[in-house]
Amino acid sequence: MLMRTDPFRELDRLAQQLVGPGTWSKPSAMAMDAYREGDEYVVAFDLPGVTADAIDIDVERNMLTVKAERRPVAKADDVKMELSERPLGVFSRQIVLADTLDTEHIQADYDAGVLTLRIPIAERAKPRKISIGVGSGRKEISG
Repeated sequence: MLMRTDPFRELDRLAQQLVGPGTWSKPSAMAMDAYREGDEYVVAFDLPGVTADAIDIDVERNMLTVKAERRPVAKADDVKMELSERPLGVFSRQIVLADTLDTEHIQADYDAGVLTLRIPIAERAKPRKISIGVGSGRKEISG
């Protein structure tokens, strides 16, 4: 079996352990994808292990803020943790949205650990045809 290795993965894991979990005043970043699909702008955030009630989405003017908290799972008293690599704490991401997006009609779905926001393109930003009026005749300029 062929395995790819990432020489920086261990460094990333160590850095996360040193920095510690994110807090509400200093949250960790979350991975995301953003793309345009037809007449919508789609933003997808990876939030595995986060319950839907631990996600907070706010829009103020053109600033979109997504915060989520991954809480520790309750364990029995006789459980001894052998390895813990999944980060806990608060995660956040802020995105400045263009004025061409309709922030009044954002749709949010959460499925299989992925939060997907669909933001429609505003009508005023969509391409449109401009009709050309034809004059009633020729005009002469006399001097």
